[in-house]
Amino acid sequence: MTLSTRHLRIHRFAALDKGPRLVVTGAVHGNETAGTRGIERVVREIERGEIDIVRGTLTFVPVCNPLAYRHRRRAGERNLNRRLLPGQPPQPGRETREYEDQVADVLCPLLAEHDVLLDLHSFRSPGEPFALRGPQDNAGALEPFAHAAAEARLAAHLGVRRIVDGWLDAYARGVAQRKQRGLTPGAVNEDAAYGIGTTEYMRSVGGYAVTLECGQHDDPAAPGVAYHAIRQTLALLGLVEGMPAPPAGPFECLTLARVIDRHAEGDRFVKTWTSFDALAKGDLIALRADGSEVRAPEAGCIVFPDHGALPGHEWFYLGQPSPRGL
Repeated sequence: MTLSTRHLRIHRFAALDKGPRLVVTGAVHGNETAGTRGIERVVREIERGEIDIVRGTLTFVPVCNPLAYRHRRRAGERNLNRRLLPGQPPQPGRETREYEDQVADVLCPLLAEHDVLLDLHSFRSPGEPFALRGPQDNAGALEPFAHAAAEARLAAHLGVRRIVDGWLDAYARGVAQRKQRGLTPGAVNEDAAYGIGTTEYMRSVGGYAVTLECGQHDDPAAPGVAYHAIRQTLALLGLVEGMPAPPAGPFECLTLARVIDRHAEGDRFVKTWTSFDALAKGDLIALRADGSEVRAPEAGCIVFPDHGALPGHEWFYLGQPSPRGL
């Protein structure tokens, strides 16, 4: 089957009895297909009558970025999971809008129609699946929120033991650092809104959301992680009859304490880091092009090391134990 890059395929099941409105997304990044496979499996089971949606609304978007998916790469023209906002104008220096801006015009209103988002991803290096949740309840300007308890409950039932928070706060601190370094005014990575992806947008319109990183891209077990999480979410929210399996704790809760950017092409890691590799205070992480060292300011772990990061963009995050439990 050839996938069109000119529309999004959407599956929707609307029960006759009212209930929560859940949307499940896959392939926000085109080379992350575990969620797509998990969604396809659940859709087949619904269509065969093996799963019955008895209340609420269930919507699936198996491939959110068809252009990136067709080419089996992370992005089409840019990262869909950054600056995910509808109605965005062309970026400075461009005459036309990017492909992902057109996707956002369709995807964002769809998300806003729902109460809960389960966003399915995978990652490049080997590692254990994990979930990302949003902030604590707050009335601040960056990411006001009122559903932290519901998010924690959902994250706890997805079948993973590692839960990460602090994404948008860490990203905003990175923006402040970039401005201090005097990057080109108006650069997209100088804007805190550039950190807004699917889950951040979902929270901004009154819902709640969890991202599930299902494992390494090509891990044959990753689609099963996605499938299990979808089934758990359906049961937890009451869209199907029956109870979910109990939480899979004990949990390791981490927070993203800070982001470190790559400054120049010559900046390099001293080893091939993978997410959640442990760091002792003072451990050498990377070398700058000018020979200066990047060392761990305190004990913790490295998160989201990007060996292909462009200069001026986030290179890796430093994680710490989170004071928030589940």
